Amino acid sequence: MKDIKLDVCGGCNAKIPPASLDEILNSIVNYKRKDILVGYDSKDDSAVINIDDKTGIITSLDFFPPMVSDPFVFGQIAAANALSDIYAMGAEAICALNIVAFPENGDIGALEKILQGGASKVTEAKASLVGGHSIHDPKVKYGLSVIGKCPIDKIWKNNTPKIGHKLILTKPLGVTLVVNAHSLGLVSDEDFDLAINSMTTLNKYAKDILQKYKISSATDVTGFSLLGHLGEMVDKNFTAILDSSQIPLLKGARKAASEFVFTKGGERNRLFMEKKVEFQVDDFPLEEILYDPQTSGGLLVAIDPNDADKALEELRVNNIESSIIGEIYKKFDKSIFIV
Repeated sequence: MKDIKLDVCGGCNAKIPPASLDEILNSIVNYKRKDILVGYDSKDDSAVINIDDKTGIITSLDFFPPMVSDPFVFGQIAAANALSDIYAMGAEAICALNIVAFPENGDIGALEKILQGGASKVTEAKASLVGGHSIHDPKVKYGLSVIGKCPIDKIWKNNTPKIGHKLILTKPLGVTLVVNAHSLGLVSDEDFDLAINSMTTLNKYAKDILQKYKISSATDVTGFSLLGHLGEMVDKNFTAILDSSQIPLLKGARKAASEFVFTKGGERNRLFMEKKVEFQVDDFPLEEILYDPQTSGGLLVAIDPNDADKALEELRVNNIESSIIGEIYKKFDKSIFIV
């Protein structure tokens, strides 16, 4: 069979800016049901429905255009990214529906590979693929609507950290920079492959380990960058101080940033967050990496300091490239400091 390649145009870099979303969502009149425990008003990763005061049903949806040309790999990345919203709530994935937009005159073999790639990750998650919906569209887009479940008292929320809790990040940063730099011949095939491996790795494995410990807040790092998602976590009530020397970076990310491989998503993230962030280190490439939109990025959790080292050790023993990158403090004049 001939090689089939997709036009590359996005991943989570294609997301609508958070400022625009805030304005739009605030204009919507929404009916509030009593059995909806978590909705979009908290900017959390998924919604939570109370079933019987013990079990919460977790529901989320995510899709985007390709960020790689290989359709099977694109399907894997998009599915891993969509499943991650469930894991970011501390939940188990149960089932998923495909969401597909595909050109009317497109190569149907490419669509088959996309769906096969997505299905492989749903199967790895031990969830069932139960259907989906497809439409014709000039640009390819793919993702999943996912349902999960979790005991209500075990659900992680994205804006409830505690002062003194440590911040653990479970994947290195810089995927969009590396992928874009590879297309320009600025980083190696090895660097590109490491980025692909990161994006196709399910956050299920990190979640399964971390849920053994005292987690006060959690999110996954995707299109709004590490700083954007951490900004949602600390919100208006806390400040996070990050240790720049401990933040895990993909091989090639710093080189890409040094070569000024900017992304539109990164520029939007900087514009949205820069007044809330203070860099106390002179490191422009790092700034770009911390604003870089991540596709299928890692989990970011606030964890009890008494559990942090033990959890980190268990993550690393299981080959999950993680690091303690900072700590939660009382509210200062900025939301985030990088030292």
